[in-house]
This record gives sequence, structure tokens and C-alpha cells, in this order.
Amino acid sequence: MQITNRRLGLAALVTTAALALTACGGGSEAETTDSSASASSSASSSAGASAEAQSFPLEIEDMAGNQVTIESADSIIATDNRIFRTLEDWGVELSAAPLGLMNEGTVDYPSDDSIIDLGSHREPNMEGFVEAEPDLVLNGQRFSGQTDKIKPLIGDAAFLDTNVVEGEPLESELRRQTTLLGDIFAKQAEAEALVADFDAAIEEAKGAYDAEQTVVGLIATGGDLSYAAPSTGRAIGPVFDMLGLTPALEREGSTNHQGDDISVEAIAEANPDWLLVMDRDAATSSSEEEGYQPAAELIEGSEALQNVTAVQEGNIVYLPEDFYVHEDIQNYTTFLTELAEAFGA
Repeated sequence: MQITNRRLGLAALVTTAALALTACGGGSEAETTDSSASASSSASSSAGASAEAQSFPLEIEDMAGNQVTIESADSIIATDNRIFRTLEDWGVELSAAPLGLMNEGTVDYPSDDSIIDLGSHREPNMEGFVEAEPDLVLNGQRFSGQTDKIKPLIGDAAFLDTNVVEGEPLESELRRQTTLLGDIFAKQAEAEALVADFDAAIEEAKGAYDAEQTVVGLIATGGDLSYAAPSTGRAIGPVFDMLGLTPALEREGSTNHQGDDISVEAIAEANPDWLLVMDRDAATSSSEEEGYQPAAELIEGSEALQNVTAVQEGNIVYLPEDFYVHEDIQNYTTFLTELAEAFGA
């Protein structure tokens, strides 16, 4: 939890005022004590309870297995899209972050003028890492490739890798990531609740799914449909492993953010019972551009797909609109819950 210098100054003023009241004898001892306690409580609330509840220095093992010592957390930088919602929900203030990689309808960080914008992973504002003078940097996902450039810029700040480990089961990595954040910000109970909701959604979806029904994952972007391969495909791929889904197509794929080429004829020939779809453009500015076609239009309006079982029976489940930029434990929980409801129906 970030505590700004301004807020530390406020706490100092409160303390000074309380001491002055005591020295001047401006009231009874009880009145002075009550006044000081009230002012101190107000300042503590303003500064943020979590940071005060946490004790520093703190020894933490990050997602990459590095042992890191966090000396303080007055100035925090976060770059990992999977953690922004959790940090904001827990009241964590940021000094710098890639604001353009966030969905404004999901988190309020982009509207905070005090946060230094780090740009995008493709065109990062590296000076922002210096300007923020961080004590703690939480780095992952799209910015994970910038690690070697970031570390020389942050001095003695604690650098934690928050990225999920590729090749490991995503459900395990999301649990581990959430637990890590809970340990850093003394929010263990809140982290446990997020994980419990996630696990419950997985079990509910597993229980509702009929393994004889086949599934195809798709990504809609730029007016086209692409293939999200089981296990490896972006966003949807890991869900095949989480739930034991039966693929309608047996072909290799990549982790490309746009998915892999596939024709509507190939989808029709596979004739899946279910389609799981991410509308990539819905989470970006592309949805505001002329000619944007929502995923539902691309699929349900395709003549070639009209005889596909999933289309005929309405067995199409769309990921939350902001999923492409917020692939967090909350969005997976939402998607899995909606899958369970659809499978059960």
C-alpha cells in the first residue's frame, strides 16, 4: 500500500498538534487523549490500513522463485495486468503503471493523474521507472520482457517477478500469484477468498460439463476469427486443461495474442458442441474504430457456421469483454461461473 509523502506529512502534523495540546494544557487529560486518538485514527485511515498492518522489512519469494527483501512500500510500481484489479480492490496506490494497458471500466487507475504512465510494453516510458523513485516494483505479463531494462533504473527498490510461469498449470499459478500479493500487502484473508471463489467456479464448471461434448476456442479480432488451441492458446487454451474439455479440433497452436489462422469452413467441419470466444478488440480502442465487428456478429452472422451445433443450440460462451487486458483471477472466476451455468442449462 503506497503512503505518499503528503500523507506522511499529515500524520506528522496530527502528531505535532496532539503534542502541542498536551503541552499547553488546553483541556483535560481525557479530552486531549480522545482528540489525539481521533486525529491519529483519521490519519491512519487516510494513509491506508494495509501498509500500516504490514511490517517491513519483509522477506518474500516471488513467482520466479527469487528471495526478495522489501524494505518499504511507500512508492509502488506495478506493470502486470493480472494484478491491477486486485491491487485496486485492496486500496493499493501506485506511483507508476502502464495506464494504457488497462480497461477504464475495470479499474480506476487510468483516471488518477498522480500515477506516472509507463506507456506500453512495445513503447515503454522507461524514464517513468526513475521518476517514480520506487521502493517496490511488481513486474509481469506484458512487461516481463523488459526486466533487464527495468532493474538498472530502480536503484535499491525491491523487484518482484509476478508473472505466471509458462508451462505450469494456470490455475496453480493464479492461486500462487494471488497468495503472493496477499502476503505482500497483509491481505491474506482477502487472497484466500479470491482463491476459494476461483476454485469453487472450477469445480462447478467441471461438474456441469459433459465430456462427450466437444469444444472449440476462438479469438475475434480485426473482423476475423482465429483459433485458440487447447492448452497453449491465449486465454481460452488453459481452460481446456482446467476443466478437462474435449477438443473438437486436434491441431497445434501458439500463444499468439491474435490466435492462429483458421477458416470458418474448418470450424464448421469440426462441428463443435460448444464455442468459447474472446473478443480481443472489445477490450481495446479497436472497438471504437469504424468497421469494428463484435464477436457475436462474426459468429452468429456467418453463413458457413449456421449448421454448427454450437451455433444452432446457442452454446456460445463469450469471455468478459475486458478479458484481453485483464486476464486475472477475477475474470477467470467470472468466465468459469458463466461456463458452469451454460453447461448446466
